[in-house]
Amino acid sequence: MAAEHGPPPSDYIFRMAKDITTLADIVRTHGVSRASDNSLIEGERTRTWGELYERSIRVANALQAAGVGVQDRVAFLDKNSIEHFEVFYGCALINAVSVDINWRLAPPEVEFIVNDAAAKVLVVHADFWPVVEAIRANLTTTQLIVVIGGTGGDIDYETWVNSGTTKDPGVESASEDVAFQLYSSGTTGRPKGVMLTNHNFFVLLPGARTFWKLSDDMVNLVAMPLFHIGGGGWATAGQFVGSSSIILRDMDPNAVIQLIEKHKITHGFLVPAVLQFMLMMPSVKEADFSSLRLMVYGASPISLEVLTNSVEAFKCDFMQVYGLTETTGATTLLGPEDHDPKGPNAHRLRSCGVPAPGVEIRIMDNSTGKDLPAREVGEIWCKTPQVMKGYWNNPKATAESITPDGWFKTGDAGYRDEDGYIYIHDRVKDMIVSGGENVYPAEVESALMSHPAIADVAVIGVPHEKWGETVKAIVVKKADVAVTEAEIIEFSKGLLARFKCPTSVDWIDALPRNPSGKILKKDLRAPYWEGRERMVN
Repeated sequence: MAAEHGPPPSDYIFRMAKDITTLADIVRTHGVSRASDNSLIEGERTRTWGELYERSIRVANALQAAGVGVQDRVAFLDKNSIEHFEVFYGCALINAVSVDINWRLAPPEVEFIVNDAAAKVLVVHADFWPVVEAIRANLTTTQLIVVIGGTGGDIDYETWVNSGTTKDPGVESASEDVAFQLYSSGTTGRPKGVMLTNHNFFVLLPGARTFWKLSDDMVNLVAMPLFHIGGGGWATAGQFVGSSSIILRDMDPNAVIQLIEKHKITHGFLVPAVLQFMLMMPSVKEADFSSLRLMVYGASPISLEVLTNSVEAFKCDFMQVYGLTETTGATTLLGPEDHDPKGPNAHRLRSCGVPAPGVEIRIMDNSTGKDLPAREVGEIWCKTPQVMKGYWNNPKATAESITPDGWFKTGDAGYRDEDGYIYIHDRVKDMIVSGGENVYPAEVESALMSHPAIADVAVIGVPHEKWGETVKAIVVKKADVAVTEAEIIEFSKGLLARFKCPTSVDWIDALPRNPSGKILKKDLRAPYWEGRERMVN
């Protein structure tokens, strides 16, 4: 059945992409002007832009029937899927707020987020119904539970979608209305709901069209988790220009290789660890990557070896970005011109680039409240219209993170070089204080990664009776390469000041990481600090 798309067509239906200023505008514009073009491809399933618009309208009307109003929250629990976008845009069409939940969370963690968001409706895939079933009685605001692809809950997804009419509810959104609420990864304490507005997105996207070379003929890989800004934000960037999005439900490096070749993917965002695993796949040597134009990566710097091999294998431009959920993603850019591992600027590969257009960055000494000169490490502060509206229902945390004059304290430690390039050292909270000296684990990790036997490494502080803390390296060895603890420690002494060198080495098969690719340092430190009141000495 064709959508009615009422109320009577108004000017927003026919806006070109350059005039899109809200999330709802994306689907309303492309749903008409590109109705027959593919918008979403997930496995064998597809949605044209027209179909996505119609089903989003149905979701919007079904949400309204369930009592969801302007700026109400709707929770979504699933892996990457077409349904994410139907709910995402369905919320946008009635100026409600989509809240994607990390599907890896335990039931009590899911319960906290659903209740904290005061979600009136929860949409969950059948794979995660046991999680919701375990907490259902504790959900305080949820009036309707919709299950995708199975039984349980109050209604199945397809029946629910089809219950909605095909007339666009015609609700408009304001620039400062919250469009998307993502929850911080919660590596310490409870996760916080990050409120991102239409304005946050659409001060970034027009510029991103230029620096990411986005175009309506691009084919965009959506492989990172959609509950993370690197997934949801990246997907929105491609949809802003009306591209086709290829959705990967489960991260599989070999599947990524196959999808690039099959769908002639032009753009993608991945974390360095995924690129590293892709290079290990036998299929990478024979695959056709000629369609690729740009590969963006983030969450951690890329090693020289992985970058060199990636450039050789994929033969496309590479760009590193640094940003946070709270900044709607990218705040710095390390462009393709700085990605020549044999060029005169190869040293810049250790950086995350220069501030993106419209972004100001300061390196702050928090003890004095003053800016630091080049090469001195401090906390990275940024000021940009991309900075979140605040943390949902948490004014105290908002005030602690955003200064009265609009500077956002990232919690990351780093420095600026003489050319304006930003270098990330670590999370401020991950800094090791050994004998009164500050040690930034990322600096030590970067040095150790140049050892030929090390495939991956994390550096943490562990208790020491004399120095308070001392440096420990937790190492993933390369296959079939022999190396000893003493050899790694001695190697580090040739690259680092003695106080920064590890005093011990542990071995591990794989480092624990969160969905954005960041190493879970808290989990690695926990066994060594067990029984102590604080994880610092």
